[in-house]
Amino acid sequence: MGKILLVSLILFPSLAYGFMSDDEIAVLQQTSAGWSVGERIAFWAEQFIDTSYDPEPQGEYVKRKVIIADERVDCMYHAFRSIELALGKDPTDSLDIALEKRFHGKGVLQDGKVKNYDDRFRYGEDMIESGKWGREITSELGELFTIRGERGRDRVSIIRKGDIPKMLGSLRNGDIIFFVKDPAKRVAGEIVGHIGIIKIEEEKVYLISAFGQKNKGGRVKKTILSDYSTEMPFIGIRVSRLE
Repeated sequence: MGKILLVSLILFPSLAYGFMSDDEIAVLQQTSAGWSVGERIAFWAEQFIDTSYDPEPQGEYVKRKVIIADERVDCMYHAFRSIELALGKDPTDSLDIALEKRFHGKGVLQDGKVKNYDDRFRYGEDMIESGKWGREITSELGELFTIRGERGRDRVSIIRKGDIPKMLGSLRNGDIIFFVKDPAKRVAGEIVGHIGIIKIEEEKVYLISAFGQKNKGGRVKKTILSDYSTEMPFIGIRVSRLE
């Protein structure tokens, strides 16, 4: 897969900047069609490395009422788009997948604009529990710890921050990591405070995600998950997997 990525960067220089044309997307979707779902998700997550963080509080894609806004991304959009591109057989198919997956119900596109972003997923925990973003595998990875829930949930089970190094060997390419906030630090009833995608390379487990703050900027980075877990401001994780 590394050689394919290198050739792709030579053929399509725009990949180095985290966005590309539909023609470029189509070629890479055809090239990666035979890979596992997880490998494709990790591959597409990696294409956004160094892309600038989206400073718009609700997300530029929501403000503009569009599906595609690849020039700047936050962690939720990065997860959305990486998975949609991985699952789609071509750019149009990925757009259709976005209309199905980004919403509690289904997105409505009219004259190129999304008409019902008020029905979108705003909370990472809602993404997990919808089943649209894979099967939750948290309980399969390690010992669970229970914390206070929110918005109709009594309790929520997580893997604690200190236990993350113990479960690294059970992770796979493309797993979606939902980082859980300390209940005392919740601002708007959110349980999940950050989202990232796993990439395994040379027996090392990496996290690819849009790291930043709405008022300070940032970018998409690839970092060793165990290193990030020791310094992250979250108390634990939940994990889902598309198979």
